[in-house]
Amino acid sequence: MKLSDFDFDLPEDRIATRPARPRSSARLLVAGPDWIEDAHVFDLGRYLRPGDRLVLNDTRVIPARLSGLRHRESAQGPVAARIEATLLEPDPGGGWRALVKPLRKVEPGEEIIFSRDLSATVEAKGDGQAVLAFNLSGENFDAALAEAGAMPLPPYIAAKRPADEADKQDYQTVWADRPGAVAAPTASLHFDRPLLDALAAQGVAFTRVTLHVGAGTFLPVKVDDVRHHRMHAEWGEVSEAAAAEINATKTAGGRIIPVGTTALRLIESAARAGRIAPWRGPTDIFITPGYEFRITDALMTNFHLPRSTLLMLVSALMGRERILAVYDHAIAEGYRFFSYGDASLLLPGEQKRRR
Repeated sequence: MKLSDFDFDLPEDRIATRPARPRSSARLLVAGPDWIEDAHVFDLGRYLRPGDRLVLNDTRVIPARLSGLRHRESAQGPVAARIEATLLEPDPGGGWRALVKPLRKVEPGEEIIFSRDLSATVEAKGDGQAVLAFNLSGENFDAALAEAGAMPLPPYIAAKRPADEADKQDYQTVWADRPGAVAAPTASLHFDRPLLDALAAQGVAFTRVTLHVGAGTFLPVKVDDVRHHRMHAEWGEVSEAAAAEINATKTAGGRIIPVGTTALRLIESAARAGRIAPWRGPTDIFITPGYEFRITDALMTNFHLPRSTLLMLVSALMGRERILAVYDHAIAEGYRFFSYGDASLLLPGEQKRRR
């Protein structure tokens, strides 16, 4: 498989920079093996059945983008440099790995002051990153970061506008619980309480799992032969209760439908031959065409970047030619793409129902 096999032309004006309001008013493209329907997210119940189970990623996005000052004495007196830092993931030593710009203006041992309450010491740097040791931890760190930080919008949105206060709510799911992600599980952004309540009343069940989405989700594939690409590992957990719920649904004949590629990658990491076991730890699973899905029956997801690992994943689920045809339809019909864009419901084994 070549990287060029997963390319398509996307008009610039199809990249969404703000979400639909209300959340569930976003459009929903529903696709089976040989059929497509245009709907809205609030229509989701039309395509789900009692006994189906949606798997939700309950990670919470941290406001990982920080701006601060590095102070230093020079021959001309005190000088300061503006430093931008984007937190990537916790470091095993207790600090945070971060993208720091400009990296050349900080040295190990120097302090960056981000706010009256929050500062960090540069512990190490290399490979375009730094390890930052913050002055706070636990709930105190979370509170100070919430005040000083901005949401880490994807590069294709950040290039068009800066993050603002609205993003602190817009770029977070309504069920976000466990802090640690630096990118949102974006398919989940389409759900609001009325939709969740309506689905529950219909007999659709929900299971929560956790995958802390890392900045690696935006890294481009740099090899032409995609078999040589290596995924960035992300930490996840499937609890005993979650595994039991998913297995019970499979046994009863219900469908397992992850909301988002992050939830899908996690449950597939934990699955073996049609069942799922508790899981806790990193996963770097890379799903490409030819992969045999172990537990996933369908997927709700947004529309993904050309030449991306996520486009390869949905191609594995639906078939490469089929998913490119689905994307052609989405472009022709004016669907909005990427993190704040519209959604798709991919039903690879579902024949179109008669109305």
